[in-house]
Amino acid sequence: MAHTQRPRKPAPKRKPAAKAAPPSRAPGRAYDGPPDYRVVGRHGVFPETSHDEIARFNFLAQMNRHLSANIMPGIAEAFEARVKPGFEKAEKRAFKDRHEVRKALAKDPVWQWWSALRRATMETRQQAGRWVTLRQAGALNARVAELTEGDARLVLKPGFRQPRSTEAIDHHCMPGSYHTELVPGDVTGAANYDIGIFATTGGMLGRYNDGGGVAVAEWVKKNLPDFAPKRILDIGCGLGHNVLPLAQAFPEAEIIAVDAGAPMLRYGLARAKTMGINNVTFIQGDVSNLAEFADESFDWIQSTMFLHETSYKTMPMIFAETKRLLKPGGIVLHVEQPQYTPEMPLFEQAMRDWDAFNNNEPFWTKMHEIDLDAWMEKAGFERTNLIHGGVAAVVDPEVFPEAAKDTKQEDYGRKAAWHVVGARKVA
Repeated sequence: MAHTQRPRKPAPKRKPAAKAAPPSRAPGRAYDGPPDYRVVGRHGVFPETSHDEIARFNFLAQMNRHLSANIMPGIAEAFEARVKPGFEKAEKRAFKDRHEVRKALAKDPVWQWWSALRRATMETRQQAGRWVTLRQAGALNARVAELTEGDARLVLKPGFRQPRSTEAIDHHCMPGSYHTELVPGDVTGAANYDIGIFATTGGMLGRYNDGGGVAVAEWVKKNLPDFAPKRILDIGCGLGHNVLPLAQAFPEAEIIAVDAGAPMLRYGLARAKTMGINNVTFIQGDVSNLAEFADESFDWIQSTMFLHETSYKTMPMIFAETKRLLKPGGIVLHVEQPQYTPEMPLFEQAMRDWDAFNNNEPFWTKMHEIDLDAWMEKAGFERTNLIHGGVAAVVDPEVFPEAAKDTKQEDYGRKAAWHVVGARKVA
């Protein structure tokens, strides 16, 4: 017998649903989380990202923001409530240094939970970016080759020996660090770095991850208004995201950007050219020995978040080279996270040390306890000519909500704000 389907009754009309608030937004509260990954600036060699890849980066940015803004304060509470009292009761004394604090914190479940999640987000961020670049490696490498091969502004050195400080370490969980080439002409590692900084910082470095460089350029123009450099050297330039704002701010200057990693340099030049920036030359080199450059040949020598990735042994050599290379009246500026001083609480020092022991940044802890002023003096700069200051990343307010520019929240190493230490070379 044939089956007869009964006619369906029309569905009852429903009232329109209330419009849902965006994630993490309470009623009446401005959204203060990271911007959407789709606002990231896409220059001419920026890898393509699919819907799912974008979703992964958005999740990681939100997770990092959650860990720093919501979970980390609980560690401070646990420290005051049980870690510190427990240590003092057991040892009959107060903590003597940050290392004792770090070891005590590592036994607490709140710190363990936060640390495990933070490490996991970094590893996941690296693998998420790695997949994006590897799946389009052929096209990406070819595009960069087309832009850079034969260009005199890219100087690579066949047989260049990597410094031990880069060769032996996968910095911040980045497979192959800054220098590894999977195939000749490879740039996938550099591209991974470029597309993933957003997730680590929650967008705090702006559209092109260049908010640090923009801040330095603005600081120099404000604090040294008569300074007109004609030749600038950036050491440890990476893919150039902090160099290009200097090139834009001082378009008449010749800028030399030096790094040990060939993939970073290739990608950096291609990136610059597609952004219309043509006054930067990218050169492979060991910044502790820049004998190829003549004495007193630069007006300004700059590093941005680089010193913590050099070794204790090579830092004095780097400082000595900057003194040699500066022209009389020239300046050197190093932009870094703050040093560990007696005024900084031991708890904060221990939290800042997380990267050294859990994020493949082994030089971080030693570098941040050095008296940089004393080292600058030892290199030949006079104390009366030392320079100090501070900068915070400059970002586009249309991209990053004003509410997210939190000047009070500190995540002990990830906040986009840095100290400036440097010197002027007297005539």
